[in-house]
Amino acid sequence: MTDLAPYAVRAETSRGRLHPEPDNGVRSPFQRDRDRIIHSAAFRRLQYKTQVFIYHEGDEFRTRLTHSIEVAQIARSIARRLGVDEDLAEALALAHDLGHPPFGHAGEEALNGMMRPYGGFDHNAQSLKAVTVLEKRYAEFDGLNLTWETLEGLAKHNGPIRRPSSFMAEYDSLHPLALETHASVEAQVAALADDIAYNNHDLDDGLRAGLFTLEEAAALPLIGGMVREVRERYPEAPRARQASEAIRRVINLMVQDVVQEAGRRLAALAPASVDDIRAAGRAMVAFSAPMQEANQQVRAFLRGRMYRHWRVNRTTQKSRRVVQVLFSLLHGGPDMLPPEWRDRAGEPGSPACAGVVCDYIAGMTDRFALDEHRRLTDPHIPG
Repeated sequence: MTDLAPYAVRAETSRGRLHPEPDNGVRSPFQRDRDRIIHSAAFRRLQYKTQVFIYHEGDEFRTRLTHSIEVAQIARSIARRLGVDEDLAEALALAHDLGHPPFGHAGEEALNGMMRPYGGFDHNAQSLKAVTVLEKRYAEFDGLNLTWETLEGLAKHNGPIRRPSSFMAEYDSLHPLALETHASVEAQVAALADDIAYNNHDLDDGLRAGLFTLEEAAALPLIGGMVREVRERYPEAPRARQASEAIRRVINLMVQDVVQEAGRRLAALAPASVDDIRAAGRAMVAFSAPMQEANQQVRAFLRGRMYRHWRVNRTTQKSRRVVQVLFSLLHGGPDMLPPEWRDRAGEPGSPACAGVVCDYIAGMTDRFALDEHRRLTDPHIPG
């Protein structure tokens, strides 16, 4: 494309794929990456993976799938404003949560604890593993064989990797991703879009669940101004509509802030290519200082009023226990794994077995994990 900014990633100069493939002729390499992600099993499983609420707690709460779609929409909007490749930004947004285990952060914390003797667990590294090793769709290779640019952005969209996980280091030795540098603007856009979507949609879900009120959320400077505007303009609107309208306006305000701040940083750096972005000493896509402070206030509010709410705490504790029990039973008894996993697990209790069990659990949906827990712990349920 000729209308992209000079610092954008360009499909025609892509570094290609680990396993060379001919050009499609219809879709760009990054469009193909996006489509492979959408058609992957890991992406489909996001439908029943928790954002905050377990799947059976309500049909309208966010899941990892709906969150990823919302992040992709925001990412495309910002990428368009900054003149970078929208398809690459969208692909990264859709793939960024593929490595999350069941039960949201509770599941990740539990799995990280069980894997601590073996190097720990990191969902970003697991996302990379999902698209390079764990997906089994193609006859000629494991994984999705995504482009270098998509893999780079997936690995380090949150910034340079100073201490890569063992898997990330192993993959980097095979297919170097320049982990010590910043990622492209497209990857940075996906990361900020995640922040925007995450906080605002958790506000929406928290209000819907009755964990806090709109008046309580309006005490935050960022939210309060929008709530006042909405109530002045739509005083007769139902409370739920006022909340949705206010959150919509907050998202728009945050997107505008990112575009303006990124514009200032890019103008100061004057990058002539994406390599200048990678070599920059700081991220080019970021919130302004006031917006960053406001965003931290929203996070602190959600941490206290939503993530640590007694109802959520109960679910969190139960979810952690499910993951811990699954790991302990399967690590000690890999003969209970399905054949395709058991054959790779090795000796019970070994590091290799821990890695296979970790991959197995990380790929579970909430409901599969609950069902598997019942199958493994209830003698009345056949295996």
